[in-house]
Amino acid sequence: MITALILIVALAVLGWGFYRARPFGKLGILAWLQSVVLMFPWLAFFGLFAFGIYLNLAGVLFLLLTSIALYIVLGRQVRAVAEQEGKKLAPLTRAAVAPSEPTEASATESPQISETQSKETPAETSPNRLTLELPQMPAEDLQAVKGIFGIDTFFATETIPYQNGVIFKGNLRGDPEQSHAQLTTLLQERLGDRYRLFLVEGVEDKPVVVVLPTANDPKPTTLAQKILALILALATVATCLEVGGLMQGFDFFSEPNRFAEVWPIGVGIIAVLAAHEMGHRLLARRYGIQLSPPFFIPTWQIGSFGSLMRFESVLPNRSVLFDIAFAGPAAGGLIAFGMLIVGLLLSKPGSFFQVPTEFFQGSILVGTLARVVLGDAVQAAIVDVHPLVILGWLGLVITAINLMPAGQLDGGRIVQAIYGRKTAGRTTVATLIVLGLAALVNPLSLYWAIVILFLQRDLERPALNELSEPDDARAALGILILFLMAATLLPLTPSLAGRLGIGG
Repeated sequence: MITALILIVALAVLGWGFYRARPFGKLGILAWLQSVVLMFPWLAFFGLFAFGIYLNLAGVLFLLLTSIALYIVLGRQVRAVAEQEGKKLAPLTRAAVAPSEPTEASATESPQISETQSKETPAETSPNRLTLELPQMPAEDLQAVKGIFGIDTFFATETIPYQNGVIFKGNLRGDPEQSHAQLTTLLQERLGDRYRLFLVEGVEDKPVVVVLPTANDPKPTTLAQKILALILALATVATCLEVGGLMQGFDFFSEPNRFAEVWPIGVGIIAVLAAHEMGHRLLARRYGIQLSPPFFIPTWQIGSFGSLMRFESVLPNRSVLFDIAFAGPAAGGLIAFGMLIVGLLLSKPGSFFQVPTEFFQGSILVGTLARVVLGDAVQAAIVDVHPLVILGWLGLVITAINLMPAGQLDGGRIVQAIYGRKTAGRTTVATLIVLGLAALVNPLSLYWAIVILFLQRDLERPALNELSEPDDARAALGILILFLMAATLLPLTPSLAGRLGIGG
């Protein structure tokens, strides 16, 4: 039943993606096909599984390799189409921005600019109509922006129109943080708060300055989105209570009169989720960053997969991105870890829950801690544990799921903050592949892969100062929390479990 529901949701999302891609013409359809190709092996595997047809490992590997090859081929076609459209659009957009000043941008820069512009305008739009409909930075504003540069900050050599603003290529002459602060101050003195200045790494791995109007800032949450967030929050409360019932062997929705038995477990899961969100919001308030409401993802198995949230403000630098992304899982993880440790300490023969010893083999972190605290008790086939052990384990799993290094998940944001956008993009693809392989054992991994692929795969928007890296302390904390994520989600191998003395 779960497999069938996952397939239905996946096909519905693919259909919606095709509907959204059609207005962008050939480029949009090719991008959509990349998503289809990436998910096809797992959709085929579970689709056949639902009809009683089982593929062996060789068949799965064949589908996976074919999918990767097609994905690479489609990626090349996407770049080729973007480059062709860029060559058509570049002369028109440059003339519209600076008709009296020819630009010196090379053709290799056109795809990056034109790809975004082509997504904003249907492919069938004629060149003449495109020239009229694409708003550009006013000439007087452009001249004012050019005046902020100097040999001691950033020496601009080329001007390229981009999304109602301008990209300036050149040479960074000073410290990135100081140069950005000085340029931003000069820009505000000349044009007020109408534009924002970004210092980022260009396609040639060289610093570039991007000036965009504040109209391009993230938009606030709409009323419809707030209503959706409320509905998802209520659904998550319901699934957390249902988990409390399932853990005790009954269906809460069939027996709501047993509310007193399920609410302690439900509240425990909600406490971890609440601590996670409070961590994000406390740090965001400290930096003056606006966040959207949390969009919780309810599930019957563990209560919730956590929540999704987006930034409604432009981030000043990568250190702020790290701090806000790190604070959530750190707060929720500490609450869950505390529950686990206290639960293990309170566990004794006759405790409320009895779990098979395989429970402790499902996580390197949980199994190791159980062996240290409970000792030889984990060698028995059935182990008596306090309810806080189960709550702590669920909380750690929820936290670890959100720490996967993919897209706009907390883990993806942490990787982007520490290592940059290129590394974050690679870890996103690697995470999707790992989840796809894990789906061979647990269908829920496919569900989470679909959520990432269609909702969270994009990287976070660049910060105003994208060049200054977080300090070593933040990098060390990021590596530590990612290690704990892996230790929570990865199971113990039978041989390692035997050497640790877990199981008979």
